[in-house]
Amino acid sequence: MEDHEIKPVIEALMFVSGDPISLDRLHDVLTGVEKPRLKALLGELMEEYTRSNRGLQVVEIAGGYQLTTRIEMAPWIKEMEKIKSAARLSKPGLETLAIIAYKQPATRAEIEQIRGVDAAGVLKTLMERKLVKIVGRKEVAGRPMMYGTTREFLQYFGLSDLTALPTLKEFSEVTGAEREGELPTEESAAAEAVAPESSESPDAGPDSAAETLSEPDREALEPETIFSGSNPSSAGESSES
Repeated sequence: MEDHEIKPVIEALMFVSGDPISLDRLHDVLTGVEKPRLKALLGELMEEYTRSNRGLQVVEIAGGYQLTTRIEMAPWIKEMEKIKSAARLSKPGLETLAIIAYKQPATRAEIEQIRGVDAAGVLKTLMERKLVKIVGRKEVAGRPMMYGTTREFLQYFGLSDLTALPTLKEFSEVTGAEREGELPTEESAAAEAVAPESSESPDAGPDSAAETLSEPDREALEPETIFSGSNPSSAGESSES
């Protein structure tokens, strides 16, 4: 196949996929086209969409490639879909996502210690939306489940991977979140990776937390600050608290 024949196929596959489609998946369909050539053609498509000032764009996101609308089209899309009245993730949901994103893998007890409230309902909702998943069990007393973010989390917030998150240092400069009882510093996070963990109960809740957050501390985890590039309208209504 010639390049001018392959590009429309790639466009069609991205369109019907909906989700980001990986280079491997494209190669599975276009078996006669080498991966380096596919990647080069994807790059050309990205440039062509940008140059032609179309309402769509090809972006590399969440480990794959996706055909999406350009951000400049947002006002018209909002008008059509009535996004102003559409449901979005609640502040507790975004706050919990922020904690998991930076501390993952994190247990329910660790999340509750930071937030100062029960996290069971929020975690259930986030898992139903496939933004969070169980990634294992912590090797301490009771072996509590540990939670981490998903591929859908990256897609929801427009991140290529977790390295695209602002660093803890950058985050703390904006929000002051690197405080006692909140997110770990980069140095302490590295130390925790090799240090033995203390025991915790799988049923631990806000009563077992060392301390709850003060009001200024809660403001440090303001979700709009953490995920300024999010697209809240892409998720359904949340009932967590």
